[in-house]
Amino acid sequence: MPRPTNVPVIDLMLELPAGEAGMGMAQARKLMKDGSSKDFSHHPAQYLFKDAPDRMQKEFDPDAIVEMMDTYGVKAAMIGVHPKYPENALALFEKYPERFIGEVGVDPNKGMKSVRALEETIKLHPNIVAASGAACLLNPQVPLDDKKWYPIYAKCCELDIPINQLVGVPGPRVPYQCQHPGLLDEVAWFFPDLRIVMRHGGDPWTDLCCKLLLKWPNLYYSTSAWAPKHWPKNIIEFANKRGKNKILFAGYFPGLSYERIFNEMDDVPFNDDVWASFLHENAREVYKLDGILPCDGD
Repeated sequence: MPRPTNVPVIDLMLELPAGEAGMGMAQARKLMKDGSSKDFSHHPAQYLFKDAPDRMQKEFDPDAIVEMMDTYGVKAAMIGVHPKYPENALALFEKYPERFIGEVGVDPNKGMKSVRALEETIKLHPNIVAASGAACLLNPQVPLDDKKWYPIYAKCCELDIPINQLVGVPGPRVPYQCQHPGLLDEVAWFFPDLRIVMRHGGDPWTDLCCKLLLKWPNLYYSTSAWAPKHWPKNIIEFANKRGKNKILFAGYFPGLSYERIFNEMDDVPFNDDVWASFLHENAREVYKLDGILPCDGD
């Protein structure tokens, strides 16, 4: 059924344009070996997101971002918080305390240094509510079930925060094996208290993603990095049948424009009772946002 426009939206992935390359470009450049990727100006998978540079080259304007969010009914959005340079994010939380939440990027190659940085950054502000990983962009890459991740997973359990993890074949031209969603099976088993949100589609293993989502209570799936018309049909079917509380909205601006995301979303065949869960209720539950963001966007 069409998306109800009166349902508030929590966007679980938004990057603030800095007028330069972003969305993992710095990390990807260290790993990509093909000559054509060197021509990408702003996005590490620019062959897929061809109009992303138009948005990414415009320097971040917080008022303009909030105005864009208002236009499309987005009540709050998740942004990255750099452990070494959290100042811009903290300023945004103070200026718009009910519009932004944060996630802390982690690097398991740094061992306990990354664990301590995660804890210290989480404690800087109540709006910082999650950790995030990108196994394919680490140098060297670290598979999702590798022992290097375990201290970070344990710390997330201790802090009672979720971790967002990229899964599936990545857009940047780097190896994918470290992000096979099947690697999360053992992680979800060993850490039953760890809330794990799969990002970036899990393609081409979306059937496996659905099986794991059904199997593990602590595993979730977000729609980041995919335009709505390309959202996997089996994920939509899963949400409509048994996974209403497992699928979360993530927009991926500026890789994708809000105009495209929300125009295409109107054609997604979610059942009537799925929309509110997908757009904001599941995010509130997984990231424990009650007390941080107003209920129902009021």
